[in-house]
Order: sequence, then C-alpha cells, then structure tokens
Amino acid sequence: MDFQLIAYLAGSLITGVAAGVFLRKRLVESHQAHMDSQGKQIIETAIVQAEQIKKESLLQSKEEAYKQKKLAQEEIRAEKQDLKEELHRLEQKKNRLKKEWATLDKRQGDQDKRDNYLKQQERFLVDKNKEIDLLIGKKRYELEKLSGISQDEAKVMLMESLESEARMDAAKRLARIENEMKMQADRKGKNILALAISRYAGDYVAGKTVSMVPLPNDEMKGRIIGREGRNIRAIEAATGIDIIIDDTPEAVILSGFNPVRREVARLALLQLINDGRIHPARIEEVVEKVSKELEIVMREAGEQATFDVGSHGVHVELINLLGRLKYRTSYGQNVLQHSLEVAFLCGIMAAELGIDVKMAKRAGLLHDIGKAVDHEVEGSHAIIGRDLAKKYGEPEEVVYAIGAHHEDQPPQSVLDVLVQSADALSGARPGARKEMLQSYVKRLEDLEAIAGGFEGVEKSYAIQAGRDLRIIVDSQKVKDGEATLLSQDIAKAIEEQLTYPGQIRVTVIRETRAVQYAK
Repeated sequence: MDFQLIAYLAGSLITGVAAGVFLRKRLVESHQAHMDSQGKQIIETAIVQAEQIKKESLLQSKEEAYKQKKLAQEEIRAEKQDLKEELHRLEQKKNRLKKEWATLDKRQGDQDKRDNYLKQQERFLVDKNKEIDLLIGKKRYELEKLSGISQDEAKVMLMESLESEARMDAAKRLARIENEMKMQADRKGKNILALAISRYAGDYVAGKTVSMVPLPNDEMKGRIIGREGRNIRAIEAATGIDIIIDDTPEAVILSGFNPVRREVARLALLQLINDGRIHPARIEEVVEKVSKELEIVMREAGEQATFDVGSHGVHVELINLLGRLKYRTSYGQNVLQHSLEVAFLCGIMAAELGIDVKMAKRAGLLHDIGKAVDHEVEGSHAIIGRDLAKKYGEPEEVVYAIGAHHEDQPPQSVLDVLVQSADALSGARPGARKEMLQSYVKRLEDLEAIAGGFEGVEKSYAIQAGRDLRIIVDSQKVKDGEATLLSQDIAKAIEEQLTYPGQIRVTVIRETRAVQYAK
C-alpha cells in the first residue's frame, strides 16, 4: 500500500516537473519571439527616421544653395549697374573734354591771329623808329654843323658848368654851416662840461693793496701764526691773501691785489680774533661764512646804487654785478664809485641837452658792468657789459651805449657820446686813477689765470707782491710725482707769457684730508 502510494506520488512529481519544464520553455520561446519582434520594429523605425532626416537635410541644402545663388545674382546685378553708371560718367567726361578741346583750338586760332597782328605792328613800329632816327640824325648833324661842336662835347660842357657851379655853391654853404655849428657846439659843449664838473664833486680815490687789522694785544700774533705756522698758512691758502706780521704794535697787515679777497680775509680774521678759536678747520669755516655774508653786502651795495641813481626795474643779476664793483678797482679808482659819478654826470649833461635824464643815468651806471666778470670772460669789458645788459633785458639804447663807451663799436646817438664824455670826466679828475697800480694788478691776475689753465688746479693765489704763486691742486687728479712736473710747466708758461722783474716762486700744494665725525 505504502509502496503504491509512494510510486503514485513519485509519478505525479515527475509529471509535474516535466510539465513545469515544458511550460518554462514555452515562456522563454514566447519572450524571445517578442524581443525579436521589438528589435525588428526598432530597426524599421530607425530606418524610417534616417530616411526622413536625409530628406530634410537634402531639402535644407537645396534651400541654402538657392539663397546663395540669389545673393550672388543680386551682387552681380549691382556691379553691372555700377559699371553702367561709371561708363555713363566717363562718356559725359569724354564729351566735356571734346568741347573743351574744341574751345582751346578756337582760342589757339584767335591767339595766333593776335600774334600775327602784333608782329605786323612791331615791324611797322621798327620801320617808324628807323625813320625817326634818320630824321633825328639829320637834325643833329645840321645843329652840330651850325654850332661847330658835337653832341657829346655839348653834354660834357654843360655838365662841367653845372657841376662847378653846384660845387662852389655847396662849398660856400657847407663852410658857413660848419663854422656856425662848430662855434655853437664848442660853446654849448664847454658850458655843459663846465656845468657838469661844477655841479658834481666826487671824493678823491686813493687806491691801495693792503689792509690793517687791529689786534687786542701782541700775544694774538702768536695765535694767528699757530704751531709751526699752520694757522697763518691755512688763512693764506683759504683767502689767497698774504698776511704780514711785523713789528707794528697790535696790528697785522693783509696784502693782496684782489680787494674782495682782502676784505674776506680782513672780516674772517676779525671774527677769528673775537671768537678766540683759531685753527685750520675753524679758519675754513669762518672764511666760507664771511664769503657768503660779503655776497649779501655786495648785493645791498648794488641795490643802494640803483636807488641813488633812480634806476628802477634793473634785473637782480645786474644788481649783484653792480655790488661786486664795490670791491673792484680800475687804475686805483673804485669802479662802483666811478659808475655812480658817470651816472650823475650823464644826468646833468642830459638835462642840459633836453634828452631822457633817467635813461642817461641808467646807461652811465651800467657802463662798466662788464668789469664785474671781465676776469672770468674773454673780451673787452665794454662788449661783455653790452652782452650782459642785453641778456637781462635792458633798453636797446642803454645796451648800445655800454658797448660804445670805449668805441668798441661806433657811437650812433647823443646818449653814446654822453656816456663816453662822462666816463672820461670821471677818470680824468686829478688823483682819480693811478696807471702803475692797474698794470701791477693786471700782472697778478695774469699769473693766477696762467696757473688756473692747467689740469687739476683748484685754486691759485699770487702773493708777496707777485713774487710767490701758491697753487692748490686736486689730490685725486695730481699725484706727488706729477706736482713737481706741474710746477715746472707753470713756471715755464709764466716765463714765456709774462714780463716781470726778478723771479717768481711757483709752489704747488697737494694735501689729502680724512674727516670723520664722533657722534
């Protein structure tokens, strides 16, 4: 029983399994068929879409090609229209040129006719002139035959007669006018010069080349000299002035041809004496300070001079140069004082002659302005002054009068002659000038100029009345061995270029300083 049941159950189970396997197989086959159907459908749809896209692309390409073709056709039509218009314009221009050419041909024909007519008239006039010349020749021959002289001889006789009469008449009138003018000019000139001299009274000028500095006591001489003479050497090197310490009680003498340097040395020495500190570094400091103060003093002197004369609006550089003249001399005469004298004399004479007094004073004041820089610039001080006045905006008549006051250029106006006369009057007064002093100063200036022309020379000072030339050189440019050669070259140049009594010692000074500050 049990066996049968088990067999039955086993058969049912096998039958069920077989049925399940068969059913699963059918399902798989059905799914596979469905998938194949879907794939075919997708492929067919893709083919249809591809065909549709192809048709659309082809249609779009055709439309684009049509548009491009249409655009090209429109451009071609526009270019054809432009060509037609250009051809039309060229045709019009061609027609216009034909008309102008025809007009020119017509004008040329008319011009040829006029030329022919003028040629005929010219031939006619030539023939007439020949006939007239023949008639004149016949008449002239008849007249010469009647008078017995030729035409040229008659002309010469007439001209000689007229010239002789004119010369005689002109000579008589010129002599009369010259005599009258000479008498009037001589009388007027004497009156004006006498009046100018009498109305202006200037001080006598005593030129000198030494200054005396008072000392509080004779012990100060030793402090000025310093240990082994270092202080006095420092003062002489810084100022270029020779300090003479002799038996004069409580005083030292400063000797030098340059008044500006001498004044700097005098003021510096006074400050050193009052201060009590006398050593090389302090000496250089005081000399530099005094030099700056002296520049201020000179500028104030120039301002005072323009104020005294009444010349306003003078350029500040000219005022500074005027102040420098306070310490310049010409033949022993102070140049600034001389310029003021000339200005006042010009004003007096200008008032008598009825010309511009202010302009005359201005020209007189500035006439020697070139002497302020004539040791720095080559040329005549009159020409240098003229160029300076022109540079700084002085009136043209003043500029020319400055250049003409020593006849470096010919006088052209009354003002030029006035400045010449006033300059001569100021310099010709008794005691105003000393010729020997000027030549002495010129020789010292030449000594310094010769030394300054060599390479490496910083400063040069002529001292001991020109018997000693001290030269300070740049230690970076001139070595110890070169200093000896430099002194020989300068001495040789002096021998060749200058004439002087005795001998001149040339001393080249080269020193190196190292300065540091303790803080």
